[in-house]
Amino acid sequence: MADTPEYAAPPGPGYTGVVVLADGSVFWGHGVGAEGDTVGEVCFNTSMTGYQEILTDPSYAGQIITFTFPHIGNVGTNAEDIETQGIAARGLILRAPITSPSNFRSNSHLNDWLKLRGLIGISGIDTRALTRRIRDRGAPNGVIAHRRDGKFDLAALHAKAKTWPGLEGMDLAAEVTCRQTYTWDETRWQLGKGYGKLTNPKFHVVAIDYGIKRNILRCLADIGAKVTVVPGNATADDVMRHNPDGVFLSNGPGDPAATGAYAVPTIKALVDSGRPVFGICLGHQMLALALGGKTGKMERGHRGANHPVKDLETSKVEITSQNHGFCVIEESLPKNVVRTHVSLFDGSNEGLKLTDKPVFSVQHHPEASPGPQDSHYLFKRFAELMEQKRG
Repeated sequence: MADTPEYAAPPGPGYTGVVVLADGSVFWGHGVGAEGDTVGEVCFNTSMTGYQEILTDPSYAGQIITFTFPHIGNVGTNAEDIETQGIAARGLILRAPITSPSNFRSNSHLNDWLKLRGLIGISGIDTRALTRRIRDRGAPNGVIAHRRDGKFDLAALHAKAKTWPGLEGMDLAAEVTCRQTYTWDETRWQLGKGYGKLTNPKFHVVAIDYGIKRNILRCLADIGAKVTVVPGNATADDVMRHNPDGVFLSNGPGDPAATGAYAVPTIKALVDSGRPVFGICLGHQMLALALGGKTGKMERGHRGANHPVKDLETSKVEITSQNHGFCVIEESLPKNVVRTHVSLFDGSNEGLKLTDKPVFSVQHHPEASPGPQDSHYLFKRFAELMEQKRG
């Protein structure tokens, strides 16, 4: 690449948004949501529904999401379908203008919701071309920018994309974890009833928050668990002083090896305690590290709600919701770790369990927010382990 690359000019007047990748590629479009610019890893998500849950999933911290489905905005937004109040995705890229809402639960337009949360977006992008680029060459670092006057310093935006360090080696869980311990007793949403409340808990679960989603907490409450949520840097003593029946290791963003620098010693001690342990996504990856395995950055991550996974213990195939750019390197796992689930897309590890302790984890998201509910049985499996441990 030349020292002074020639950046693609807008095709005409009226372009108020631009995507600039670290390799100098430029995509022009129309800004939506908040004004400004933001840098992150540009990925794509193939889900047809659930854009509100996706944008508020803490696992997307540090990432700009390209939606492959064109009709984003058609169900509007509401105050219920969010996974966290704090930081989540850095921005979004769309093919078509935001669709007008047409859903009985909607109480605001997506564009207004984006402005309220300070999220920058851009529409009018050839998302097929951008998705193919990510698929073939990996997720690039990039900047998206929105200015109503359409004036951009492309060289400065390019420099920002080039100098951003990327997700590898980055501990983003520290940014999205809770700052203090809290309890949770809200159960899953039901049509006509909304969210319920757990009144007679059977178990007490401590959930370590590396970027936990609210619907995971609701699924834990649905199996009868009162949940105490502790920050991601909690020690084993911090967890065990609550005398839990089980421990949950949450999802989250960033590089598991970076977060594992402080989380892995805690997880090792919790596994050694003999308490049932259940991990999801980042929790799955860091459990593998705690057991002596390794993790690595994927050439192309898994992000969508249509990923087939085979449960090797039952031979059933589940359609799952996924969001991860790192994975467990299966051949690094010790002999007392059994592979329980596998991706039917690329053969990567999707689950593990210990042969000598009540410990298991999965890479995908069984809470199904958004996505299919095929994997909800995993929460029941956790409840069964807690019952057995009591017995």
